[in-house]
Amino acid sequence: NDGATILNKMTVEQPAAKMLVELAKSQDVVAGDGTTSVTVLAGALLKKSLELLERGVHPTIISDAFNLAVGRALGFLEAAALPVAAGDRDALVRAANTSLSSKVVHQYSSLLSPMAADCILAVSDPARPEATDLRDVRLVTKVGGTIDDSEMVDGLVLDQRAAKAASGPTRIENAKIALIQFQVSPPKSDIENNVIISDYAQMDRILKEERNYILQLVKKIRASGANVLLIQKSILRDAVTDLSLHYLAKAKIMVVKDIEREDIEFISKTLGCSPIAHVDHMRADKLASAGLVEEVPVGSGRVVKVTGIEARGATATVLLRGSNSLVLEEAERSLHDALCVVRCLVQKRFLIAGGGSPEIELAVKLGQWAKTLVGMESVCVRAFAEALEIIPGTLAENAGMNPIEVVTELRRLHAAGHQHHGINVRKGSVTDMLEEKVVQPLLVTSSALSLATECVRMILKIDDIVPVR
Repeated sequence: NDGATILNKMTVEQPAAKMLVELAKSQDVVAGDGTTSVTVLAGALLKKSLELLERGVHPTIISDAFNLAVGRALGFLEAAALPVAAGDRDALVRAANTSLSSKVVHQYSSLLSPMAADCILAVSDPARPEATDLRDVRLVTKVGGTIDDSEMVDGLVLDQRAAKAASGPTRIENAKIALIQFQVSPPKSDIENNVIISDYAQMDRILKEERNYILQLVKKIRASGANVLLIQKSILRDAVTDLSLHYLAKAKIMVVKDIEREDIEFISKTLGCSPIAHVDHMRADKLASAGLVEEVPVGSGRVVKVTGIEARGATATVLLRGSNSLVLEEAERSLHDALCVVRCLVQKRFLIAGGGSPEIELAVKLGQWAKTLVGMESVCVRAFAEALEIIPGTLAENAGMNPIEVVTELRRLHAAGHQHHGINVRKGSVTDMLEEKVVQPLLVTSSALSLATECVRMILKIDDIVPVR
């Protein structure tokens, strides 16, 4: 149930429809949530534009009036927004709850919302909230158990298993971790060539050289004091061989191989160490220290957990569990949306009520403002205001309520000055959203409004589509 994901998976050929897909993608990048709302809103604005065009209004006039209306609407929104203190965890959790309420996994929001808030608080810098990067939050998914078994890990979780080919250790206390980007295996020549061996002595000599080479590598690794090796995946040659695993196991060094290249940055940031590109650079100051590194069973698989990291960076790791891959993927998408919502709130610290109340409030205020305008502008702004009512209408429909009744009731209440009233999906009635703790970040609604209007104005400027080969 994620607008951007659904549109992304669809094969869309029509250029104007492609613009709507791109619109959902840009909302996903800016706010992360509200991807469905932005598409629905753009659709409603286009429908109103069509009605106006049929009445003979020029597209440029509609476009300019919509631009005026959205500028005014954003002003109304900001005036009604409530400021939030920098580290207010409760406000962050409430916003994440609202985001998760429309998802398939909404019954687990009491677990996932605090998790999302804690992750963002862990990775954000209060001095530079705009630099909060979601790549510092890692979601590791494992099939088995239920979503209730998900946890936020104080440390690092690696999806790879420890190498046990030569019965090497799988649990190390007081670990000294080396993140290496070189291979512990015999070197290969740069070009394809063959060596023809004619007797056993030459064969023995090659094997002996190989053994000595690996032994020297292992001795240098041992001398640095490292007892856990995280080895980057190699495409040129094997990262480790059975022989090197044997010697590393003898030296009581735990090996985790096949670390993906894109994970290197996250791991080095979490552990507070830099990757080592050559064995000659193995020194004690390049290693990370952790209290415990162990391989633990999770569901049907196993993961390596690193806890008690000394110089830990500002990152967060969540281990998500689910009974099947469908539930897991949905939980991952939903948690990503919740993380985005919390990030929005950390970056722009203003909350507004949820449940369709800001849209109705804007529709009422823009309707009143349209009466003060003259000519075509007034008609276009009124059309913009009516289009905004699609959001509460759709919400009511999804909750099994009568959309016409609900929207009329909301209009009446907002005209009477109850500006925070919205749709209470759980009770099937209209109540005050702030009392129900249904809130959302200002950034989600404001970016949805401006992006949808921008997209509609762009489509209005298109006269015709010329198909070309």
